[in-house]
Amino acid sequence: MTTRKPDLVIRGGAIADGLGTPLFEADVAVDDGRIVAVGKVASAGREEIDARHRMVTPGFVDIHTHYDGQAVWDQRFAPSSWHGVTTAVMGNCGVGFAPVRQADRGRLIELMEGVEDIPGVALTEGLDWAWESFADYLDALERKPHDIDFGAQLPHAALRVYVMGERASRLEMATADDRAEMRRLTAQAMRAGAIGFSTSRSINHKSVKGAPTPTLKASEEELMAIAMGVKDAGSGVLQMITDFDGEDVDGEFQLMRRLVQASGRPLSFSLMQKHKNPRGWQRILELTRQANDEGLKMLAQVAPRGVGVLLGLQGSRNVFSECPSYQAMAELPFERRVALMRQPDVRDALLRELGQEARTPLGERLVEFENIFAFGNPPNYDPGPQASLAAMAAGTGRAPGEVAYELMMADEGHGMLYSPFANYAGRSLQVCGDMLADANTIVGLGDGGAHVGLISDSSFQTFVLSHWGNATKRFDLSWLVKRQTSDTARAVGLYDRGVIAPGMKADINVIEPDALGMAAPHMQFDLPAGGRRLLQRASGYVATVVSGTPVYRDGQACGALPGRLVRGPQRAPA
Repeated sequence: MTTRKPDLVIRGGAIADGLGTPLFEADVAVDDGRIVAVGKVASAGREEIDARHRMVTPGFVDIHTHYDGQAVWDQRFAPSSWHGVTTAVMGNCGVGFAPVRQADRGRLIELMEGVEDIPGVALTEGLDWAWESFADYLDALERKPHDIDFGAQLPHAALRVYVMGERASRLEMATADDRAEMRRLTAQAMRAGAIGFSTSRSINHKSVKGAPTPTLKASEEELMAIAMGVKDAGSGVLQMITDFDGEDVDGEFQLMRRLVQASGRPLSFSLMQKHKNPRGWQRILELTRQANDEGLKMLAQVAPRGVGVLLGLQGSRNVFSECPSYQAMAELPFERRVALMRQPDVRDALLRELGQEARTPLGERLVEFENIFAFGNPPNYDPGPQASLAAMAAGTGRAPGEVAYELMMADEGHGMLYSPFANYAGRSLQVCGDMLADANTIVGLGDGGAHVGLISDSSFQTFVLSHWGNATKRFDLSWLVKRQTSDTARAVGLYDRGVIAPGMKADINVIEPDALGMAAPHMQFDLPAGGRRLLQRASGYVATVVSGTPVYRDGQACGALPGRLVRGPQRAPA
């Protein structure tokens, strides 16, 4: 009898199994989308990947993305899928596109554009609105094949507007009938396959017209009704972003605790080091530890590096954005602006205007030169105080604005500056490492698909390994793999992936650790209606496999699209 060849054999790699086990050498055999053997595989595969002197990991699971629109018009979850992500969870921060009535489509687009910096023209052209309910939205997503797997959360803003209409945008309190309907629709969405529910309580989340997110002042009664809808369905996680500002940090945390206690559902929330309160995160993690010690499932989503904006002439902001002379040419084509800025009189006018007192909070941040850094290629995410524009200017006897001008005009006007607004108060990534090491945190906040003209953080997965594993060696590579595979998968109820073991879903990366790195982000104009987005390539990924099918080899797409919608939690194999 002839033994059937496995579909794929990955030969001789150093296995990081996703559980933190020390690296061990083994072959991995894959058949029918599942891992069937880990060890010495004698039979040849129909396809083989040479993994000798390379690391073999589970595919990365990114639980915080915003591909809600891109998943409708694009088959590829770039740039996340370039960085080893094989499952992405979208619908975070309470923003998304379902459920929706026809009259409210524009309102949801304006909110997504304002909160997540995704061009409204791209959303308007790219969304076909082949849905009304959340279940309809999932059905529409499922009809298109994709490169990687993905799941969606029910966004609070869309739900609230659907139930309350204009009253939601006026921040009115939900009535008892409103709350009952939200609870019913939430349970319905979870049963249809939502991964969970997300909401925002951040004053920073506003529509492109400046209106606050409709969920900003939602009452505890409303949030509790929705959490109980998740409980009614018996599955789903809760995700929240809140500012933790003011004196009532404990009170805000206690609200989240009560939601978890009543619903029995896990909750995660965004946590960053604020530069104006550099030690506040410690109190929040202390409260998180106490909650988990008492049996509540609560995790802080943290970033592995500074969270910051990229300032450049092609992006949404640059150092001179508030200067009248720049605003007069801001809508001109890029090449025309660069040509104008090469003229000495334009340069002198911009530098003169920059030296005047900043008039807006944004203007103040754009001239905070102690916190704006040269970026480079490859990019430097831990530049230290000596690389700030203020330090560079002091060392050369020039004004910081002159240094900024020179750096942005480099590379034919494509130069970028880096300005972290969180996680870099001490001009060091020490705090990020401390957060990453905490057992009650989870890697998140990469925002893949969002902030396309200002932020490029969907390279977090590569950075975790290249910086914290290779460059600083603070953490073991196998442990770092665990942090963004089984840990993230289990945080959202996906127990069928994130581990290299027989029976598990065959989502796998083959990585050359010493070659891991990132190029500087570049601007690409490939969104619908010619919209722009920052994209960032990775190096060191020999292969990325989804459901047993290679989708990328050496950073290039293979053509296969095995990615599918993940409907709700997934059980571990028997």
